[in-house]
Amino acid sequence: MGTLLSVNVGLPKDVPWQGKTVFTGVFKDSVSGPRHVGRLNIDGDGQGDLGGHGGEQRAVFVYQMDSYRYWERELGRDDFVPGQFGENFTVEGLSDDDVCIGDRYAIGTAVFEVTQPRVTCYRVGIRMNEPRIPALLVSHHRPGFYFRVLEEGDVEAGNDIVKLASGPEQMRVAEVDALLYLPGHTRQGLLRALRIPALSPGWQTSFRALLDAEPGSGNAGLAVTSPPPTWPGFRELTVAAITRESDSVISIRLDDPEGARLPPAGPGQYLTLRARPDGAQRPALRNYSLSGPPDGGYYRITVKREHDGVVSGYLHTRLAVGDRVDVAAPRGTFLLDRTDAPVLLISAGIGATPVLAMLHALAEQHSDRAVWWLHGSRSSRDHPFAAEARDAIASLPNVRSRVYYSRPGPDDRPGRDFDSTGRLTAALLAELDLPRDAQAYVCGPAPFMDEMTAGLAATGIDASGIHTEPFGPAPGLTPGIAATPARTPHPPAGPPGNGPTIEFARSNLAIPWSSDYASLLELAEACDVPVRWSCRTGVCHNCETTVIAGNLQYNPVPVEPPASGSALICCSQPGEDVVLDL
Repeated sequence: MGTLLSVNVGLPKDVPWQGKTVFTGVFKDSVSGPRHVGRLNIDGDGQGDLGGHGGEQRAVFVYQMDSYRYWERELGRDDFVPGQFGENFTVEGLSDDDVCIGDRYAIGTAVFEVTQPRVTCYRVGIRMNEPRIPALLVSHHRPGFYFRVLEEGDVEAGNDIVKLASGPEQMRVAEVDALLYLPGHTRQGLLRALRIPALSPGWQTSFRALLDAEPGSGNAGLAVTSPPPTWPGFRELTVAAITRESDSVISIRLDDPEGARLPPAGPGQYLTLRARPDGAQRPALRNYSLSGPPDGGYYRITVKREHDGVVSGYLHTRLAVGDRVDVAAPRGTFLLDRTDAPVLLISAGIGATPVLAMLHALAEQHSDRAVWWLHGSRSSRDHPFAAEARDAIASLPNVRSRVYYSRPGPDDRPGRDFDSTGRLTAALLAELDLPRDAQAYVCGPAPFMDEMTAGLAATGIDASGIHTEPFGPAPGLTPGIAATPARTPHPPAGPPGNGPTIEFARSNLAIPWSSDYASLLELAEACDVPVRWSCRTGVCHNCETTVIAGNLQYNPVPVEPPASGSALICCSQPGEDVVLDL
């Protein structure tokens, strides 16, 4: 038996934070008298970020008075009021060490079911005026939990909380929270959690990802990370061959200078090249997808000559066989899956590069998976790998291919060089009867990827099965922050620092570190480099970023380390020059 001490509600509002405006519903006030609880929330309540809070599975957030007392002692505070932790129900009893996922309770005339622990984010730190609190809630095993509403009804302070049923597996809230966020994701625990029907779909997805994760891949339940790199930093490779693929595209084969076989790459991964075109003062960094067989013993990258492209121009006109170039190990999360699901390889122009590597991998495996090769080019003059792709396709037993030319040349022949005239569009996807259980891999210009992603979703393919590979900086994730006009990455305002050099590879920016910044995340934000984050204290792993070169140190130490070769930039600082894939 527990007691409902306070009902707390609040509508989302804009609040100032670190020079930004945050839209948040974390500020709750206690109310008197009965309140109706609906399927999605309590009357008078709302959530600012429906991606992380609210919805049917997270309709009501519960926090315990015992944890209030604990944090008062731990933080030396005596200013807490009901709703301090952003909760809807402040309760006596129902501790995170006692309540289990799937437990059911009656409060007033409503009935509730426990679905998941709280997902902590930076906004509870704003409400608490304590930025460490997202990490502390996890590391001290006091997250609180969410109810979904089984039967709508009225509740009010003073109601008894009556337990109606126990959840299967009897997994406590604190236990489930630790299973996701803290080290020690035991297979037995993950399987137990997945046997609980009441566990929210998002947490089920995270636990399945942890079950399927390979050793050294970090917390796959929180972040999609690149497999560990096969060497740190940069090493010299030799240019063994340069091949022209089309009017504007060349391929460059890279070998080990001593003749050894290079480690296999994941089909879809990329290399980072460090070049100094024409004696430039600062080396330039560029990422190029691997286009050759993943286990060929060599690497092949394919480079399109870009208008005013300094590095692509250098590679097209100055690079010669026998030259040596600095190369970082293969990286990237755009990887061909290892399931038996149908595969959709969808590309436009030079976007064929990473999906061609996937096609080679399927051909090497003599895979009997259903494979769809969909590609769009202007004409044969702009169609790299046409013959190579046809040969790989011919070796697969269960493959369909459609090539679209938007402006065929006078010598291009339908049925020989291409299949249809026109662009590859979302409308055409709808006509192809694509398998809904497919894993789709899309690469090309950003508008093309946006259109294909929307088209695939419209055909019924789940979003989790649609994968894209952007050429430039990835889109940012800054939950709750008011949108501002996008700016090209730039040096931060004020005098330059005197610390190690931080290179943002995708943003073509090198900045000396200054101790004025608490973390690499803060430096990236000051430079308008697109970033992703949520907790800002080393819990959620949204900020997990590939480290191409260099070493970092942590303050505060994250609750679980990231994958090898990656860093949590929200709580890390450089110990030496660093290259980040941002």
